[in-house]
Formats: sequence, C-alpha cells, structure tokens
Amino acid sequence: MEKGKDPNNWKYRQFFWRSWAIQASWNYERQMNMGFLYGMAPIIDAIYKEPKDDELKKAAYQRHMAYYNCTPQTSAFILGLAASMEEQYAEDQENFNVEAVSAVKTSLMGPLSGIGDSFFQGTIRVLAFGLGINLAQDGSILGPILAMLISFIPSALITYYGGKIGYNMGNKYLHKLYQEGLMEKVMYICSIVGLMVIGSMIASMINITTPIHMGKSFVLQDVLDNIMPQIVPLLLTFFMYWLLKKKVPTGWMLFISIAGGVLLSVLGLFN
Repeated sequence: MEKGKDPNNWKYRQFFWRSWAIQASWNYERQMNMGFLYGMAPIIDAIYKEPKDDELKKAAYQRHMAYYNCTPQTSAFILGLAASMEEQYAEDQENFNVEAVSAVKTSLMGPLSGIGDSFFQGTIRVLAFGLGINLAQDGSILGPILAMLISFIPSALITYYGGKIGYNMGNKYLHKLYQEGLMEKVMYICSIVGLMVIGSMIASMINITTPIHMGKSFVLQDVLDNIMPQIVPLLLTFFMYWLLKKKVPTGWMLFISIAGGVLLSVLGLFN
C-alpha cells in the first residue's frame, strides 16, 4: 500500500458510484431496497469471504432487502454507516446487536430525504436550470452546459464525502458507544424516530376517506378525524401488516387492495 493512501478508498468509490444507481430497480413494494443492497454487496462480500460464512452473508443480504427510500445523494452516507456497522458486527457478533443496522437505516431515511429532496430537487435543480434556460434563450451553448455542471458538482461532492464521512464516523463512534453502554439508548432513539417516519409516511401517502353521512348533522369522516386524524389509513396499514404476519403472498395483498378498493368505492363506503 502506498504511504499515506487510505486503504478504504475502494469502499468510498463503491458508495459513490453505486448510490447513483440506487433507483434503477425501484419497486412499489420496497422501493430502493435492491439498489441499497447493490451498494452494500461489495462490502458484505469482502467481510464474508470464506465458505463457512455463507449463512452470515445470506443473512446480511436479506437484512438489506428491507424497505428503503431516501434521496440518492444522501444515501451514500447511510451506505457508509451501514457498511461500518456490518464490519463491527462481523468482528464482535456476541456483543453487537445486529438489529441496530436496520434501526439506524430506518431512522435516517426520513430526515435525510427531507434535507436531500429540498436541497437537490427544490433548490439546486431550480437554480441550475433557471440559469441554464435564461442563457439558452439567448442562444448561448453555455445554458445546458452550466445547468448540468451546477446540478452535478454539488451532487458528486456530497455523495462522495457523505459515504466517506458515514463510514469513518461509524468506525469512530460505534465502538465507543458499545464500550460506554450507550448503544441500547441509541437503538431506542432510532426506533422512536423510525416509527415517526413510518407514521408520517402512512399519513401522507395513504389517502382514504369515507363519504358516509346522515344529513348535514352527521359526517362520519369528521367524527373519525376528531377521534384520530388519518385513522382509516392507519387501520388499513395494520390490516396489511396482519396479512404480512400471516404470510399472505404479496400478489394476493395487491389483489385485495385493488379489488377491495374498487368494491368499497362502488358501494360508496370509501373514496
């Protein structure tokens, strides 16, 4: 190894390049999960090289096939942190709680999505293409060139250094957290944040209401909103969770959702 060269550079490059492809296999069931696993695969393969570790490798692959959704540029940070945690687990399986990997991922998805989407989609892209369009309208070839450069440069820098910082921060602090007995508290906080993220997703992404009413004095939706806003989407989510626990195939769950939605809408029970 060359003097002064970081031996983890290959990992930073993996986080960088593979985070750009994280949406290539986007799906409705778990969204970016396969893209995240694609980013983690080289690290997992490097950790579990021996045939005797095949079961641990399979478990790690399965662990990162869980639901994942985050801005691609900020996903590099989570990739780096998750990779560091996987290495920590491989080194000390008896004391490291592997559930912390999924808990940290879930807790970071929401905040980093909010920051990433507002910065890259709501700010950088608007500024870049606003300037580019103005120049292009004047017949300047610099219009599209500057628009692409202004969009790409911040994305590239944040993606690369995000993965690097996430990985190094994990290596630096995870061992300290376990030594001082603070990891359980971190897990607890991550679980709370993760539940908040899932709760906000239910409220914002599932839009189901009921038109049932009796005259103008009784509107069922208003009554339900007074009990708990978005209670119908929440109950539907619990129903789907119950089906998952019963190991109902995903195809049947989709059929139940589509056919049930059409039937209940025709009967005038739900909008």
